[in-house]
Amino acid sequence: MAYAAVSRSSTAAMSVTLAFVSASAILSLYFVTKKSRELGSKVRELEASLAASLKKTIAERQGRIRAQQALRKAVSEPKSDSVECTLYPMAPIGTIQSSFSTRNGTPRQSLVVPLARARLVFSSRIPPASIEEIHGYKLTVGSVRQHSNAIDKWGNIKSKIKKSAVPLQVEAIQGHQILLSGADLVDGTPVLDVKPYLPYCDSIQDATVPKWITGENVLSVASICFSEEFTPSLLECWPLIEKKSLYASADELKNFVKQVLSWDIRSLSQRSQPHESYLTTTRGHELSDGSSDSDGHLDETLPSGTSQSSSKIVVYHLLVDGLNVSYTIGCQGDVVVRKVELASPS
Repeated sequence: MAYAAVSRSSTAAMSVTLAFVSASAILSLYFVTKKSRELGSKVRELEASLAASLKKTIAERQGRIRAQQALRKAVSEPKSDSVECTLYPMAPIGTIQSSFSTRNGTPRQSLVVPLARARLVFSSRIPPASIEEIHGYKLTVGSVRQHSNAIDKWGNIKSKIKKSAVPLQVEAIQGHQILLSGADLVDGTPVLDVKPYLPYCDSIQDATVPKWITGENVLSVASICFSEEFTPSLLECWPLIEKKSLYASADELKNFVKQVLSWDIRSLSQRSQPHESYLTTTRGHELSDGSSDSDGHLDETLPSGTSQSSSKIVVYHLLVDGLNVSYTIGCQGDVVVRKVELASPS
């Protein structure tokens, strides 16, 4: 009897214990499930917030791109003769047509590259009689350099309006246009003023410069030569650009390229870095140190039959007269002009 009572008591105790454990498990499962739901809800909220943020970021980026494109289009399009419609405080009297589509390669000063030609196209409101007697003068041209080439990759104007006196040689008068040489102007530069160069008042015989300015001489290259591939490639491209070119023949254009590349037109960062420090780049933008080169004009190629461990050859590009001229420059300043091809449309 006593044994049976003890057995029933143990069974009852086990039943209570199991019931308690079951209740605890149910409660634990409930709280875990509740917590899981709460976490799931928070995750969904975060995912929705992230998606909304990404959508907003994409919309803002697209808006900036559209604004940049609109700004570039507005700045690059020819303006009407109305003073109120111009982007400048004073209405330009004309626009420069030059072989230089970018600042890269454009001479630092006028007359540095005598064959650097440009065409000054006057506004229709300028009477023809006002330019008839210009032939034979060397001009001082007041120019504004703020135009489409002065907009950075974010669409911002990089500099304020700048007026500069640029002496240029008059080659010919062609109707409402003047053909100039010794130009250091980028294509599209607006012109505010033109006045003749008069030696008795514009020339300063005893003008001096500080010693540091002579450092510009280091920009001259040691030698320059053309590869065997250059002339055939130029002759192949010449018929396609001849009508729009400022040069009378392919040979004259070749001499112009030689004059331009007789100066080291690379940026300071490109000149100061060893060739092998460059990483493979898309032509024209980022250097291995992460810095940006607004006039970027380089890429890298490997000579045929060499491995990646071999020394890389840095190929630079000069964009002139609608052509892409590729060249290399050695550590000693020896330039080899490799070939020329039609420039890709921007």
